[in-house]
Amino acid sequence: MSEPVSDALQSAPTELYIDGEWCPSESGRTFPVINPATEETLAEVADATPADSLAALDAACEAQKSWASTTPRQRSEILRLAFDLVSTHSEQLATLITLEMGKPLADARSEVAYGAEFLRWFSEETARIGGRTGLTPEGNLHIFTEARPVGPCLLITPWNFPLAMLTRKIGPALAAGCTCVVKVASMTPLTALAFVRLLAEAGVPDGVVNLITSSSAARVSAPLMADPRLRKVSFTGSTEVGRTLLEEASHNVLRTSMELGGCAPFIVFNDADLDQAVRSAVIAKTRSNGEACNAANTFYIQRGVAEEFAARLTEAFAALTVGSGLEPGVDLGPLVSAVQRQSVADLVDDAISQGAVLRTGGVVPEGTGFFYPPTVLSDVPEGARILSHEIFGPVAPLAVFDTEEEAVRRANSTDFGLAGYLHTSDMSRVMRVSAGLEVGMVVVNTGPISNAAAPFGGMKQSGLGREGGTEGIEEYLECQYIAVPR
Repeated sequence: MSEPVSDALQSAPTELYIDGEWCPSESGRTFPVINPATEETLAEVADATPADSLAALDAACEAQKSWASTTPRQRSEILRLAFDLVSTHSEQLATLITLEMGKPLADARSEVAYGAEFLRWFSEETARIGGRTGLTPEGNLHIFTEARPVGPCLLITPWNFPLAMLTRKIGPALAAGCTCVVKVASMTPLTALAFVRLLAEAGVPDGVVNLITSSSAARVSAPLMADPRLRKVSFTGSTEVGRTLLEEASHNVLRTSMELGGCAPFIVFNDADLDQAVRSAVIAKTRSNGEACNAANTFYIQRGVAEEFAARLTEAFAALTVGSGLEPGVDLGPLVSAVQRQSVADLVDDAISQGAVLRTGGVVPEGTGFFYPPTVLSDVPEGARILSHEIFGPVAPLAVFDTEEEAVRRANSTDFGLAGYLHTSDMSRVMRVSAGLEVGMVVVNTGPISNAAAPFGGMKQSGLGREGGTEGIEEYLECQYIAVPR
C-alpha cells in the first residue's frame, strides 16, 4: 500500500459520530467498503441500528436550541474554517473518493474543490439571512418577517459525490442554524467520515452534526422519519426512493428537499460549433465516470451534422484511457459496483438489439474491477430504453432529429427534468429552446454546470427544491410574520 493511500485511509474513522463522540454500532456489527477497481476491502465501518439513529437524533435535538442561538458571525467563521481545513486536506480526501467510488484522481480533486466551495459560499450567506418590513395596504399594521431555522434535519447523501453532496447539504443547514443527522451511502462512507472529523476540528459543537453509516438505509432512516422531532429531510438519490421518503415525510409534514433522477438531453443543432460540442459532450458524459445525475444522458443531433458529430465523438471516446483512478493518465475509472455495471450493460445490449449501431466500446472487459468502456451508440431507435432511463455510466446514445420542435418534444418525453445541454450559434434559438425544455437547468455551449453560487435542482420527477446559490439556504429556513399595530 502506497503512503498516500495509507495516509488517506488513516484519516477516515470507521465508527459512528454521535454527540461529538466516535462510537461503535450498538450491535457491534460492521460492513465492508469495497474498492471498485480492485474489489478488495478498504475498511470495515460501523453498521448502525435504529437505536443508533435515534441516539443521533437525540443529540441533534439537544443541540438545536443552542446552535440556533449562535450569531451568524460565529456560524460563518466555523464554516469558513471548515473550508480551509478541507482545502488543506484536499489530497487525502481526493484519494479517499477515488479509492471508494472509483473516479480518477484528477476528477476527485475537482470534486473536493467544488465541495469545499459550498462551505465558503454558505459561510458568506450566513450573515445575509434577513427579513422584511412594511405596512399593510390598509396602513393599520406594521409587517415584520423573520427567518428562523427549520430545526433538526435528516441529510441523506448518495455515493457518486461522497464529499460534494455532503457539503452541499451541511453547508446551508449549519448556516441557517439547523442541527442534523447525516446518513451517507454505504458504498462510499469513508470520505464523509474524514470530513466530519474536520468539522469537529473546525469547531462545530457536539451534537450539531451526527453521522451514521449503515448497510441498510431504510433500517436507520425509517425511525427518524417517524419521529415528530425531525423537521426536515434532504435527500439526493433515485426517484423511486425519493417517492418513498416523500410519503413518509407527509405523516409529520416535514420540509423536504429532493434531488432525484436525471435523464439530461444533449441537443446539437446544425449551426453548432462541433469542436466545442464534442469537447462539451465528453465532459458532460464522462465526468465522474458518467455516474452523475446531471450527466448528459441522451444525445439528440440534427440530421445535417449527425454523422460528423458521431464520428468525432467516437474518436474522442475511443481515445480515453480506462483504469484504476489512482494511476496517472487515466480518464475513466471503474463503475461503483458490479450491479451498476450490469445495469449499464443491459441498457446498451437492449439498444443494440433494437437496431442501434455500436461505434465503440459496449463490451464488459474480463478481469478484476467493475470497469466498463466508453461507449458510443448511433441511430438509436426511439423505443430503446436507454433514451428514457438514467444510464449512470460512460455511454453516449445518439439519436437524429430534424426540427427544433422535434428536439424539444423528444427531450421532454421522459419523466425527468433535471438538466439539459444545448449547442447552437443562434441566441434566439437558445431562448426559445430553453423556454421549451422542462428542466431546472440549461447549459448552453459548454459542459460544466455545477457551481456553489448557482441553484441546482430539477422539475417533474427530478425533484423538489434547490441546493446552492442564494436559494439553497432558504430550504433550511422558515418565515415568521409578526404584526404590530401602527
